[in-house]
Amino acid sequence: MTHYLIGLVGSGIGPSLSPALHEREAGELGLTYTYRLLDLDDLDQPVGEVLATARAEGFHGLNITHPGKQAVLEHLDDLVPEAAALGAVNTVVFRNGKAIGHNTDATGFARSLRRGLPDARLGEVVLLGAGGAGAAVGHALLSLGTRRLGVHDVDQERAEQLATALQRRFGADRAVTCGPEAAATADGLVHATPTGMAAHPGLPIDESLLRRELWVADIVYRPLETALLKAARAKGCRVLHGGGMVVLQAAESLRLFTGAEPDARRMLAHFEELEGEPAHAS
Repeated sequence: MTHYLIGLVGSGIGPSLSPALHEREAGELGLTYTYRLLDLDDLDQPVGEVLATARAEGFHGLNITHPGKQAVLEHLDDLVPEAAALGAVNTVVFRNGKAIGHNTDATGFARSLRRGLPDARLGEVVLLGAGGAGAAVGHALLSLGTRRLGVHDVDQERAEQLATALQRRFGADRAVTCGPEAAATADGLVHATPTGMAAHPGLPIDESLLRRELWVADIVYRPLETALLKAARAKGCRVLHGGGMVVLQAAESLRLFTGAEPDARRMLAHFEELEGEPAHAS
């Protein structure tokens, strides 16, 4: 029987629930499966070196999180079309001597939004963060029918690059760069930066821009109730935490690693056990 060895590569990933989610579901599927945390801060190595070491040590695959989703691209042998279109990878599968890059973030976010906020208005949506996670969320929002997406990042060049990539795929009128103040008139706001994580506390936007008519989604899930969601809830906004996305992208990653079909509902229930809250909107 294959003993699957999987890792998560990223910075400040100690609180991650990925090991628990993957190993429990793998056990339910009758698989022998070990999931390790490969924290870039502890290893003091760049993502390329960590990937090379994992490949040499016989890992079957890796999940990649902040800040490696774009940095890992140059170290891969191939990309599936979706990951190439996104310009970001969160899942690397080692197969037949090659490291193949995939992205399960976009489908994970799309499924989570449809599940948690099924009637969310998608006319004008503001995306905070144009990194690897932001790229996936941007593609997901436009695929779901967002009419116009405003992209904001503290790195203006990165925001422009993502907006241009989205325009090429979805049309010149569908994506623009914007300032955070665009949230004051938007239908929805999605936050896709590390701000709000346990290791990066704080608010990514001035809470005065939040208003009752705005729905707010955060991809951060540790903590589940980020400062942004707490402030948004206080303003009367409908909110969606990052739990659903992390579980649904994990389910797809597990399928890619093993070929087995995970039970997403069972994984969502497990997440709720771990967190003590439902993995959907509130």
